Amino acid sequence: MLRRTSLGTLGLSIGGILTVVGFWAYFVVDNATLNLVGFFYGIPLLLGGLALKASELHPVPLREPTPASVLTLREQQATATQNQIRKDVTRYRYGQRAHLDSSLTHLGLSPTDEECPVLVGVQEVETEGAYTLVLEFESPLIPLEVWQEKQDKIAGFFGPGVKATVSQAGDQKVDVALIATAAEKESVASLN
Repeated sequence: MLRRTSLGTLGLSIGGILTVVGFWAYFVVDNATLNLVGFFYGIPLLLGGLALKASELHPVPLREPTPASVLTLREQQATATQNQIRKDVTRYRYGQRAHLDSSLTHLGLSPTDEECPVLVGVQEVETEGAYTLVLEFESPLIPLEVWQEKQDKIAGFFGPGVKATVSQAGDQKVDVALIATAAEKESVASLN
């Protein structure tokens, strides 16, 4: 639940309440203790909340709820990288311009800030018995052909134990499917 809570909104709410209580204590009831709470805790929390709100990146929504069978596959087959990506993009982030922006830059899929594809959806599915994390990007300036040329590089970047496939998801949208491979499943089974 905390991953889905905006720290900026929390800071603004608590800071705002403490600040109002501090001003009320100063101007109305002449209570020095409440006054100090408002000034020493409320105002810094309010300013911190404003700063976090200004640099906030909202979580990417799930396209549809994950079925129980796929959750079981995730527990059995998902790589550490797949789990980390899923957790990172489905929570609030701060100080980044887009989800996976540094990864896209490294892969050569984001030459400039204006051309950076935007992650707009995530989905967990089963592909031929393998756990698959599907990332849906809105990519108006990077054509599908460029994504397909980078398919092996994407698999290597998010690997080991991951096969990547790239497909058209709609007008100016690209799906990147990160599929857990048999080699990874065998290594996980041998560890257990």
